[in-house]
Amino acid sequence: MRNKALEFVGRMLAERLNRDGSDWQGACQPCSCGAPARYAGRFAKTFTTLLGPLLLRRAYYHCRRCARGFFPRDRRLALAGTSLSPGVLRVTGLTAALVSFAESSLLLAELAGVSLDAKRVERAAEALGQQIDAAERSGEVFATQPPAAATMYLGIDGTGVPVRSSETAGRPGKQADGSAKTREAKLVTAWTAEGRHPKTGRPQRDPGSVSYCAAIESAASRDTDRAPSAFAQRVRREAERRGFPQAQRRVVLGDGALWIWSLCQEMFPGAIQIVDLWHAHEWLWDVSKELHAGHEAAIEAWAEARCEELDSGRFEAVLAALRSVGDCPKASDCVRYMERNRDRMRYAEFRAAGLCVGSGVVESACKSIVESLSYCPPVSCGPVEQAGTVS
Repeated sequence: MRNKALEFVGRMLAERLNRDGSDWQGACQPCSCGAPARYAGRFAKTFTTLLGPLLLRRAYYHCRRCARGFFPRDRRLALAGTSLSPGVLRVTGLTAALVSFAESSLLLAELAGVSLDAKRVERAAEALGQQIDAAERSGEVFATQPPAAATMYLGIDGTGVPVRSSETAGRPGKQADGSAKTREAKLVTAWTAEGRHPKTGRPQRDPGSVSYCAAIESAASRDTDRAPSAFAQRVRREAERRGFPQAQRRVVLGDGALWIWSLCQEMFPGAIQIVDLWHAHEWLWDVSKELHAGHEAAIEAWAEARCEELDSGRFEAVLAALRSVGDCPKASDCVRYMERNRDRMRYAEFRAAGLCVGSGVVESACKSIVESLSYCPPVSCGPVEQAGTVS
């Protein structure tokens, strides 16, 4: 009954548009090249819409100078250069952002009665992704907002994404032969955490406050470069869009990678830098596993003791314990990591100031948004809790 009702309304709409000859706008119309485009007749095309297939006959103008033509009605209905209506594009972008292209095709057929194979879903989603990326770069669509709260957070991270072999050809990687199987997608996430957990009293993410922007692009730059790296520019755009530079307190969370702090220091001097607590804990657990291999109780006891020392602000006690273990490469690496990030690991002070010390928002975005994609062109969207469009 739904399909028959939509089909009936679709026929009525097509008949109405086809009776309307107002898209004929005289014998000539100006072409974008500046020359006159001449009327060349009416041509039919079937468009896929949420009402079903619509066969429309439209006036066509052709320019001899540039050998191109256009349909005025297609422009007015946002159908130029596509066979999918704006409504179909919206639902295609939504489903393709959440599931695979093949699953998106099935959902469109079941929920909207729209028949698009997986390849057409892929082409439409990637075209939308390119449009969103261009809009994000230009600042025309994603307007700058005032700070949503007195304290704002940025999380920056990178994660490996499996890609086609052609995408990794000639690139060094972590496989045994030195080749790469993945590309690194870099992600910037912005959020606020004015709410407090009812039991612990610690900050918790405000619902609807999280936004993210990601792409496979470089964060590397040289001192002689005239412009920041592509990813640094992306971080700046997202930070400015969310009002991060104007916030009273600005906090950047990362996993301790040097490139994150270099980027942060250059673009947001004065921002509070915090190493994600769970990454710091992970380092200590890895050391414990190497020291007490095969002894689960000893692994747990040593790691939990060091984590408790770190959380309570006894930083020197952690370093002393690490240095006392003797010849252990992982412990030596951990000492260097912690000494390099000493000021970013003042967790007791940060918590006393009411700040988040964990980047679970970033990690969950890496897992659920980026790593779930087999190929990751630029991604940008509003609140994570709301649907975004991703190619």
